[in-house]
Amino acid sequence: MSNVEVLSSGLASQDLVSQAELAELFRLKYGSAEPTGWGPRMRGRFHHFTPDDYYEAAVAKLVTYDCNWLDVGCGRHIFPSNARLAKMLADRCALLVGVDPDVTVNENAFVHQRVNSHIEDYHSDRPFDLVTLRMCAEHVAEPDRALDALTHLTRPGGKVIIYTINRWSPVPIVTRLVPFWLHQPIKRVLWKTEEADTFPVSYLMNTRKDLSRLFQRHGFKEFHFEYLDDCRTSSRFWVGQQIELAAWKFLKTLGLRYPENCLLGIYERL
Repeated sequence: MSNVEVLSSGLASQDLVSQAELAELFRLKYGSAEPTGWGPRMRGRFHHFTPDDYYEAAVAKLVTYDCNWLDVGCGRHIFPSNARLAKMLADRCALLVGVDPDVTVNENAFVHQRVNSHIEDYHSDRPFDLVTLRMCAEHVAEPDRALDALTHLTRPGGKVIIYTINRWSPVPIVTRLVPFWLHQPIKRVLWKTEEADTFPVSYLMNTRKDLSRLFQRHGFKEFHFEYLDDCRTSSRFWVGQQIELAAWKFLKTLGLRYPENCLLGIYERL
């Protein structure tokens, strides 16, 4: 079975992504063990998959060969660290539209249509089967306006995937306490983030309760939800990454959630 077939085998609400499917995506993303960098090799030894890995695998299962896909807040990338999968899914779907108020959307090589606009101002005559919001819900200042737009853009039975930060994780808590002008210097040290990719945050759609309430109010039901343990705070540093992964594994043996985590919610329009 090919990588494409493995990653398009359908989605069950009770079993989003299996370990076998994550392992297949890991090989697709990073290649064989020998050329892979020390970070993926270390995560492989701990059997840890990043929140990005889970999100990419979930999207891959929902992008069908005839679907219309809207990616909100995509900027220049569908998947920043997985161009191979981005191309694969862009080729698979019938239509892929990227909408982003930032001009970096015009640099996106994979979307079929580029729209430099806020989602609230975007209109389409074609309803979408799938809408994805990757790490942009935390920037939404007016959630009800955004949900109004998503309601009109998503066909009945269509799904919206929200992949975002958990408001109550340590890093977002620190982010709310630190002045915005310091965000970029800190992100540059930790993750080499470019200034063009740093934006103000609102955190109005960053708990399961907030998301459930918003989507229910706008005619959606929660199809699937999970917390994704995130061990990437010190991912640039060998010792720090080793400590994070060891702590994650220890907490997992106790049945405890890792304190730093992301939210992955899938909502179906009624």
